[in-house]
Formats: sequence, C-alpha cells, structure tokens
Amino acid sequence: MAWRGRRTLPVAGSDGLDHRVDLDSRLGGAWITLAWRDLGSGGRPRALVSVVTAEGTTTALAEEPTSGDGFAWTGRLPDGAVALRFTALSRSAPFSLDGLTLRRRARLALTLRAARRQPELTARAVYWRLLGLKLRGRGLLAQALAHRSETGYAAWIARFDRRGPEERARIRAEIAGWEAPPLVSVLMPVHDPDPKVFDAAIRSVRDQLYPAWELCLCDDASTDPAIPRLIARHAAADARIRTVRRPENGHIARATNDALALASGITCVFLDHDDRLADTALYEVAKALRDDSGLVLVYSDEDKIDARGRRFEPHFKSDFDRELLTGQNYVNHLCAVRTDALRALGGLRPGFEGSQDHDLLLRLTETLPREAVRHIPKVLYHWRAAAGSGTFSDRALARAEDARLRALAEVAERRGARAERGPQGFNRLVRPLPEPPPLVSVVIPTRDRAELLAVALDGLFRGTDYPNLEVIVVDNDSREEATRALFARHADEPRLRVLPVPGPFNFSDLSNRGAAAARGGVLLFLNNDIEVLEPGWLAELVSIACEPDIGAVGAKLLYPDGTLQHGGIVLGVGGIAGHSHLGIAGDAPGYFARMQLTQEVAAVTGACLAVRADIFSEVGGFDAEALAVAFNDVDLCLRLRRAGYRNVWTPYARLIHHESKSRGPEDTPEKRARFEAESRVMRERWGAELRSDPYYNPNLSRASGHFRL
Repeated sequence: MAWRGRRTLPVAGSDGLDHRVDLDSRLGGAWITLAWRDLGSGGRPRALVSVVTAEGTTTALAEEPTSGDGFAWTGRLPDGAVALRFTALSRSAPFSLDGLTLRRRARLALTLRAARRQPELTARAVYWRLLGLKLRGRGLLAQALAHRSETGYAAWIARFDRRGPEERARIRAEIAGWEAPPLVSVLMPVHDPDPKVFDAAIRSVRDQLYPAWELCLCDDASTDPAIPRLIARHAAADARIRTVRRPENGHIARATNDALALASGITCVFLDHDDRLADTALYEVAKALRDDSGLVLVYSDEDKIDARGRRFEPHFKSDFDRELLTGQNYVNHLCAVRTDALRALGGLRPGFEGSQDHDLLLRLTETLPREAVRHIPKVLYHWRAAAGSGTFSDRALARAEDARLRALAEVAERRGARAERGPQGFNRLVRPLPEPPPLVSVVIPTRDRAELLAVALDGLFRGTDYPNLEVIVVDNDSREEATRALFARHADEPRLRVLPVPGPFNFSDLSNRGAAAARGGVLLFLNNDIEVLEPGWLAELVSIACEPDIGAVGAKLLYPDGTLQHGGIVLGVGGIAGHSHLGIAGDAPGYFARMQLTQEVAAVTGACLAVRADIFSEVGGFDAEALAVAFNDVDLCLRLRRAGYRNVWTPYARLIHHESKSRGPEDTPEKRARFEAESRVMRERWGAELRSDPYYNPNLSRASGHFRL
C-alpha cells in the first residue's frame, strides 16, 4: 500500500437507498477498519454494507454501533475487493451516510483487539499462524474480531439512548422544516394517581421535542383534591392541555373514550396517568406518519421505571406479528392509533377492564393489512412499576385474563376457531381442521440408522392421532441389514411407501423427490431422527398450514435432555441464521413468554416443516442445486415470505429431535467446504434479509438468538 493512515471516502450522491463507493484495487486482502455515521439512526443499522469484488461477488459486513449514529467494521477485505455498497434495509427508513473513513490496521493491533473479545479463539489463530498455516489463522482471527459481546441494559442506555444537545438541536431543526406537522393527541384517563408520578407523566408530554401535540385528559372522578388542582395548574400553563371531568367513576375505558371525544389530532397516543414518555416519542410517531400517511397503528419498544427513576426490563419487540398478538398484547406501550379508525371502533369497550387495550388491538387489526402497521424499534415509553402503581391483585389479574380470553373468543368465532387459556394466563387460538382433514404426506429422507427411523415411524403410526396421513421414506442408499429388516416389518403398512433415490446425499433433492411422489395436499418434511411426544402435534401443524395466508409451519423441538433445540429461526445469527432460545429449558417461557406462544417467524427448520403442497410447488421447492444440505429450509421460508405468505412457529406441537445423529457433524474438509459454499449462496441471495429479521428487534445481539443486548 502507498498509504498507512486514515482516508476519508466519498459519500456524495447517496439517495438514502443505495450507494456505491469505489475502492483502491490494491486494498483487496488488506485488514482495515471502516467507520461511518448514519445521521438520525441512533445506532440502529439502516443499511446493509457489502464488499463487491471484481468478479461481481458480494460479501455482507457485520457492522457494530460505536456511539451515537456511528458504526464500524474491522476485518479483512476479500481478495479482489473493488467497491463498498450501502443498501437500505427498508425503503421506509433510508440511511443518511456521512464521514466514511477507511484505516489500514497493523497485525499486532488487530491481534490485541481480537484477544480482548475472544482470547481463546485469538490464541488458536496465533498458534496456527506460527505454524505457517496462514489461511486457518486468518479465519480464526476474523471470527474473533467479528464477535460482539452482549451488554446490560444500563450500559445500552448510556451508549444508545442518551441524546445530547447536538442531537436535540438536529431533531428540532428537522421538525422546523416540516410543512403542516401532524397534530398528535395524547389520551390520558386519570383516577387518583400519586400526585408526584402524575405530575411527572404530564411533564413528560410537555417536555416533548415535538411541539404539535395536545394532551386530552379525563379526570375519572378522582377523590384526592390534589389531582384536580394539579390538572388545573398544568392546563393554565399550557394551552395544549384539554381537560374534562366525569361526575362519577366510569373506569378506564369510559374515561379514555371521554378523552377521545376531546381529540382533534390525526392520531391518538395512549398514556397512563403514572407513566412517562421519552422526549422523542411524539416526534417518532409524527415522523412515521409523515413517511407513510396510510399508517393506522404505530407502536414502539418500552421499558419499566421504578420509584427512583431507574429503567429496567426493556421489551424490544418484533415488527407486526398477528399470531403473537392473539396470545398476548405485545404491542402494549407506546401505542398510537389513527383517530378516525379509533372512533369507528367505538374506542375502548367497557367490560374489558384490565385487557381493554388488547381487546381494542384485536378488533383493530382483525382486517388491517400489515402495511398499515409500523413498529418503531426505539424505547419511547416508560411504564411505571412502583409499589401501588401498575400492579394487580390476584382478583384483578384474574379479571384481566378473563377479559383477554373473551376478547380473543369474539375474533376467533368469526374465523370458525376458538380461544383457550394458555400458559401464564395468555391466550391460545385453536384453529379447526378442514372437514374432511386433508391427506398429509410425511416425507422422510434417510440413509440407514434404522434405530432412529424406527422411533420416528412408530411415533407417526402409533403415537399420532391425525386421521389421514401417508409416509414416504426417501431411501438414499441404505445398506445395513437392520434397515432392510425395518422396511420388511412395515411391509403390510398401507400408509408407508419406500422411495429409493440412490446417489450422493442431497437433502433438498431427496425432499423434492418425496414431495413429487406425494399425494397429500399438505407436505410434512420430517427428519429421520424425530421422536413423537404427544398425539395432537400433527393436527396443530396442519390446522395452521391450511390457512390461505400461511406458508411454512414449524414445531417446538427439544433435545433428548429436554432443552430447546428449535424455537423458530432468527436471521443473522452466526452470520446467516440460528435457532431462537437454543438450549434453554424446554418448559422455560423465554423472552416475554415467546417460547410459550404461537408466533410468526422468518423461518422454521426443515427437520419438521409443514407446508401446503401447492405453495411448495409455487415457490419451486427446495434448492437442490445450490443448497444441497445447509440453509435450504431458511431459503424456502424466505421465498415463501417473498411470495406473501407468513411462516409460523407453534409451541403446541412438541417433539424430540436427535439432531445430526443420522448425518453426523460438519467435521470433514469436504463438508466444511460445502457448508462455506452454501453460506456464500445465502449471503449473496438474501444479504439484506439476513440483516433485518422483522421478528428480531435490531437492538438485540446477533451473537446468539437469545434476545439479549
């Protein structure tokens, strides 16, 4: 290289959706640090950064937030690197690139940096480098540098959720440039709160950086004389505060509806009388409405706040998830609903106290298209959790759970389904099977390991209560006597067919061959090392898969020791994809009870994947040419999503998965080379999607799929 220091690279001409920066051709193979700012991002990635080589291949870079709007990446550029490409992860959230710099790194500095992150991995890298195995040492060093340590919430707040004078000035200047900023109405029902926390709640509205708001406040016949005095004092000080007092206590639904009657804004934000808004909350809502005038529902992440003002228990949510919402009100706070839609529904319904918000959201979203909902992945609401505030007695909690169940029951009845009480008092939506139940074709690729396959077949024929199934065992060159004996024992089983497919192992091709031979309207791809635990598992999968907008459906898979193997697939974990909540106790609730609730996911594992035969054919089946073994299930699920279908994971279909016992680990040079090639295919084909899983909040670490910071 002709230079050793830092260089600033050109960023002019970016449209916020795609931008290319040409590199010096001599940079191929160099170890570097890239640093840049994405103005207004708040440290949340809005662009996929890739390296382009002279041959036209692209490699995505896993950037890390640094501070404020800053990002950085340290690693080795691929040989032949000629350009960087920045691609917006979402058209509704374009990036604003600034200050892109590139600095070449010395080997010693890189080694020290890697040692701080992954000392054991770095030691191995140095060991192999000293033995002269440069490629192996280089790969291990790159892994160590790519490791991102997880952090606690207090550290996250200090790093990503502090706004200094410069950022506040930038937001105010942006708002000042808006023509006709939308008016936002904040609805606050009030009944005898602690005056101090009530005052803080009102002040959190008055302290908003966004000025175009009105606070519509309904005093629900408070008995503490301090409350009306406090309301009057704030209303006199700020003309944007509008008030009404009820002559008698009507509870939260009626009080909120009376506040709604005062509203003149385009959208309404719900605020409890003892909670607090972040000072950017209404700015973020207004910005979302300006970006897309068709939005009906906007919601954000939230946390809790104690009596000392300490923030804790953040809830970093997924994008809109219709399935998860049936089970719990994960939307919760901050929630903004378009005023005309809220009035058309009649506001909140008396009689659903404790779950009135959930009832509203179920009714609102019943026919609402996904594009009318926006999730803002920022903590904009602080839910008061002090003693005497935000807590329920056992009797009140039981009433709230009953109201939640009744709310879902109404929606379920219109769909021909039913509502049941699930774990921890959450809801479960139980769909009916079509009448008659469709034939399910279970496709099981196998090669010997008769002791595993025997367990799987026994579970299907004797341990499953589904009335209409066929099993197609796709036999890939089995040679052992035990396998022939197993097939002979089942020779009189009319529901079993053995389909010989000789040749090299190719899971995708074997599965496609089985699907082509299937007669059923629903396909179930099943590994030969699956063990059935409960009779109703298949009916659960099929009842979901038969809905017209559903793509792939996956089950809750446990290791033999009872720990979780599959809770859905999270994109981006490990670079491509990984399992959600891998290794937790099988009965553990997971992050905000996610492992106990049916939910949408980006992908499910092919070890147990149900899908209608027609849409499997529609998207072209598994990719047998480029993804013979790894990631074929993720690729299929992403193609189903691209075609407009929703993929679903359910905890109500539980099985044991003796993972990789039939095929073995990736421990040979040939298998590792094949895995790397298939990983490269996934990065090139799905680069942007792998960095923006809609069901895994961008604030959470991709070091694992455990929903941690």
